[in-house]
Amino acid sequence: QVQLVESGGGLVQAGESLRLTCTASVSISRADPMGWYRRAPGKQRELVAGITPVGGTNYADSVKGRFIISRDNAKNTVYLEMNSLKPEYTAVYYCAARPPLSPTTFWGQGTQVTVSS
Repeated sequence: QVQLVESGGGLVQAGESLRLTCTASVSISRADPMGWYRRAPGKQRELVAGITPVGGTNYADSVKGRFIISRDNAKNTVYLEMNSLKPEYTAVYYCAARPPLSPTTFWGQGTQVTVSS
């Protein structure tokens, strides 16, 4: 079992920034995929940003240029730096990781991000 714990969500105003943190109970240096997803009210869960074991990144078009995903393998932690936040980014943000050779993707409990206009 892999436990993922997210933190850093909150209520902010449009244009402000937040940094989300996801800490894993095991090494995530080779986890692939590993990334952040979100589920907005009334919408399906979507990928926000992903990062590969070698540091390659990909982003949803809606957050390109605003969000940065990074990882600290020594701390078993992945971050999501969110800048210039918009109200439409309001959602529950989830961290997800699949360990190498595992068919299972593990999910965190989610952290609420609310952006007011």
